[in-house]
Amino acid sequence: MQMQASQTQRIDKWLWYARITKSRTLAQKLAVSGHIRLNKDKVSAASQQVKPGDVLVITREGRQKIVKVLLPGTRRGPAPEAQTLYEDLTPPPDLKAPAKVAERDHGAGRPTKRDRRQLQQLKRQDGLL
Repeated sequence: MQMQASQTQRIDKWLWYARITKSRTLAQKLAVSGHIRLNKDKVSAASQQVKPGDVLVITREGRQKIVKVLLPGTRRGPAPEAQTLYEDLTPPPDLKAPAKVAERDHGAGRPTKRDRRQLQQLKRQDGLL
């Protein structure tokens, strides 16, 4: 029975030990935010238990990271040690897809250099400069 309990671990601790998040507090927030799926089920609590063989889908900043839990963590060690806790199943990024270019309405945001020069020219003509 003790062996079974040592093979499971809280998801927030595991995320921190595996260096998925920078702090345990951030791991707790990520767990309760609903951005993690454990074996296709949404995680709603930081106390959710993970065990070897579980698959986590972590969505952050519009990107997904898919990891398979290999071992429970015992400490937050260096990065090479943390990488032994999981297998990264994330597919490589599609390099053939065109990069998204931010678009905005004309006149919205900061003026371009050309726009600034035209404004200065108008102000000079009106005697404001």
